[in-house]
Amino acid sequence: MSITSDIIRGHTESIILAHLEEKDSYGYEINKSIQEKTNNKYELKEATLYSAFRRLEQSSLISSYWGDQTTGARRRYYSITKLGLAALEQNRTDWNESKQLIDSLINGGR
Repeated sequence: MSITSDIIRGHTESIILAHLEEKDSYGYEINKSIQEKTNNKYELKEATLYSAFRRLEQSSLISSYWGDQTTGARRRYYSITKLGLAALEQNRTDWNESKQLIDSLINGGR
């Protein structure tokens, strides 16, 4: 079964917040995690990922800081804020309600 990008696209921010709930992370690591969790069926485009980071940070749902790598490129890490945790919880509730409604509509209430 292929994953429909249109369905997932509306949940990019929730996906990022859920990852950051587990641990602070940076863009490449988050995208790699998404690929692993979906068995390489889905990945975020870099522009989509970093646009979402900007929106989340402007909304105070995440914060960022520079890592202190001694080798390689310096990484910008992101962490979820208390406001972000509350938003993620609401997004999960909304998602579960939406799934139930769509199941009822598509499966005829079965």
